[in-house]
Amino acid sequence: AATAPRIPSTRLALHHFDTSYSLQLKDLWPSVRIGLLCEQKYGALINNFSSVDDVTQELELLNATDFVSEAPKKAQQGAAVEEVGRAESVSREGSGEGRMVMQGEMVTQAETSPPLCASISSKIKCYTFPRGDITRFRPARPDTLGLLDYYLMDAASLLPVLALNVQPDDFVLDLCAAPGGKTLALLQTGVCGHLAANDVSISRTKRLYQILRSYVPKEIRETVSVTSCDGRDWGQLEGGTFHKVLVDVPCTTDRHSAMEEENNIFHRRRTKERQMLPMLQLQLLMAGILATKPGGEVVYSTCSLSPLQNEYVIERAVEVAETQFNISIHVEDLSHFRTLFQDTFSFFSDCRLGELVLPHLTANFGPMYFCKLRRM
Repeated sequence: AATAPRIPSTRLALHHFDTSYSLQLKDLWPSVRIGLLCEQKYGALINNFSSVDDVTQELELLNATDFVSEAPKKAQQGAAVEEVGRAESVSREGSGEGRMVMQGEMVTQAETSPPLCASISSKIKCYTFPRGDITRFRPARPDTLGLLDYYLMDAASLLPVLALNVQPDDFVLDLCAAPGGKTLALLQTGVCGHLAANDVSISRTKRLYQILRSYVPKEIRETVSVTSCDGRDWGQLEGGTFHKVLVDVPCTTDRHSAMEEENNIFHRRRTKERQMLPMLQLQLLMAGILATKPGGEVVYSTCSLSPLQNEYVIERAVEVAETQFNISIHVEDLSHFRTLFQDTFSFFSDCRLGELVLPHLTANFGPMYFCKLRRM
């Protein structure tokens, strides 16, 4: 009997995405689809361990900006303009005496409400080109000590690290750390008391070591413990020991699946593995929750648009934590990220839990889903 023609994995992936994401994203799907199939946009994560002054000047001359430090400035300017606008409208409406009280109250409120930038680590610097600008960054170059000046990555991959909001002397676990971009970003905060970077794949862990050697001085590298355990067992190995845990799980890597045949999870031989992903993701997230101290925080992330791998995994984890482990989990509100970073990324406004960055031709980052949990 003649064998059926082999359908490329990328076509199988696209067919799957067309079926499911058109229902989820509705009118947005055609533009997201085009974004997935076009060249990805990158950000340059500045390496604070190398001599960086020249490189930041060079990037600014090219019209790139640090989206992390720019966002709070823009948000505060916007808020100030809004406050002035509201104060003016009140003063037009009210009588003289009432007007003064109202304006006074507004100023007090504006001064005391927590600033949007409070949860952003200012040490992390990542340069991106403006919306619609598809300039490519030059390859990274070594400084006099041989450390590379920046790391090119999908800038949306930094959002889970920013959401984790590492504080001085925090014990931090990166449960699925390879190839190492998020681990490197965690080190750029300069405040990790201890960082454990784990990945089940020994070959991918080698890539992580390579990145640490290329970007991080020896004395800092020695504060990082790199392991190759099955992340699902971590809760049993070192339960309740970390202040912050990043769980960046294996997923359908939608952009890769739509574009690359090599190592594509939509290959027919990997159907079972793909179907089991939500279960694996849930197990990894549970291990992350169990590894966290009470009061500690977990950020879960994927580079998929799929609600089955995103919100549903979060909902199930909250339920399992409560019923099987008697652990209460609070899902944190990250909507301020949408406000802060709307100039750089396109966010999906209908995400039930967490936040989702959508690929878009003018800002072709992502997909990137991230959600923050607090262990009560």
